[in-house]
Amino acid sequence: MFNNNLLSDVCLVIPASSDESDAKRRKMVIPVHKLVLSICSPVFFAMFCGEMAEKSDFIDLPDCDYDGVLEMLRYIYSEEVKLNESNVMQVLYVAKKYILPSLVDECIDFLLRNLDPTNVFCVLSHAQQYDESNLVDRCWDVIDRKTEEVVKSEGFATIERSLLEAIVQRDQLSIREVELFKAVDLWATKECERQGLAADGSVKRSILGDQIVKCIHFPAMVEKDFVSAVLDCKILTNDEVYDLMKTFNGLLTNPVGFPEDRRVGTCQSCFRFSALLPFDFDDGWRYGEPLRYDYLEFWVDKDVILHGIRLFGSKDNQYFVDMKIRDQNKETLMFLEDQCFSSRPLPWKADKIDVFDVLFDPVVLRRNNHYVVKALIDGPASCYGVGGIETVQCNGVTFHFSEYKLRKPVDATDAFCGQFAEFFFRPV
Repeated sequence: MFNNNLLSDVCLVIPASSDESDAKRRKMVIPVHKLVLSICSPVFFAMFCGEMAEKSDFIDLPDCDYDGVLEMLRYIYSEEVKLNESNVMQVLYVAKKYILPSLVDECIDFLLRNLDPTNVFCVLSHAQQYDESNLVDRCWDVIDRKTEEVVKSEGFATIERSLLEAIVQRDQLSIREVELFKAVDLWATKECERQGLAADGSVKRSILGDQIVKCIHFPAMVEKDFVSAVLDCKILTNDEVYDLMKTFNGLLTNPVGFPEDRRVGTCQSCFRFSALLPFDFDDGWRYGEPLRYDYLEFWVDKDVILHGIRLFGSKDNQYFVDMKIRDQNKETLMFLEDQCFSSRPLPWKADKIDVFDVLFDPVVLRRNNHYVVKALIDGPASCYGVGGIETVQCNGVTFHFSEYKLRKPVDATDAFCGQFAEFFFRPV
């Protein structure tokens, strides 16, 4: 019955897709069934059965996109939807408009699994518009972790000024300050072009305003970068340049009006698997009775601070975890008992892979000291990693992983497969 005249009693009339050039097909007609739509959507129920019910055989939906409506109807009739990066926003719009929460969930899940630096600003604007806080948080996480890729994407030059201000205010950004300044300067140049203004320093400073310029950590730059990248842009006043040059040379100890410390940045991540498998592949990583512990031995070549470990889960499930980290002297450095975690999509493009992060009070790992992480995980079958890499270099730190020599269960985690997907750390 989907998109079929069979027993249809009304038609939806929608504007054709934006790439439709044939003038005769500027509007598309989709046959539907009042009963089916009314059962699934309270909005359609009111449209067809309420006091102000539509009597026409043709219902115009002028604010909707054809592809979006077609996929919404596919979902209503079959509980299947064919989402892609071109139609997901239109599907999300109609799912919200016609109050189809399960379809909204499908769209949000797709966006969470396909979020990356190239589309993060588009997704963020829609997530804020629809008040999807989980998706908003994930967007900011991508911006913080992949800052340099984000600001070099095509979408950065067209963001709203308010969003640019929110970005430069963040202390969690992972980017050299000079590269952030270059991106801000490029944004200002493009904004001058959009407004038909000359892109000179004073105009760009006026467009940016002190709210943005004063959030750049100029004193945290290397003097050579400051001279080569900042001076010629002439965004700073002569007095600001004079004070900053004296600061670089240790001749000025008073605050210069700009943040002086380097940005804290977000945690670095050490990922130890070459491939990931979904929970329904070969029955997944299972937790039967009696429950067994997963172990992994690891060490680093430089002192770091460990903030958390990412474990695998499966879609929309909860897991109870006991976790302990001990050093080579068997001293317990971290202990969590019976903590509940909800799995969520892996924050980069990976189909059907879900994870959850076990974050804890920072633990200092000393170079070349050996540590053992031990976890008791209770929950449904989960995804897992294979092709474990024994030596992984991450942002100047080398992690080493090996099988814990006292591990007994043959089906538990080892250096090559299982749990403990990522380690979140900061250099000391």
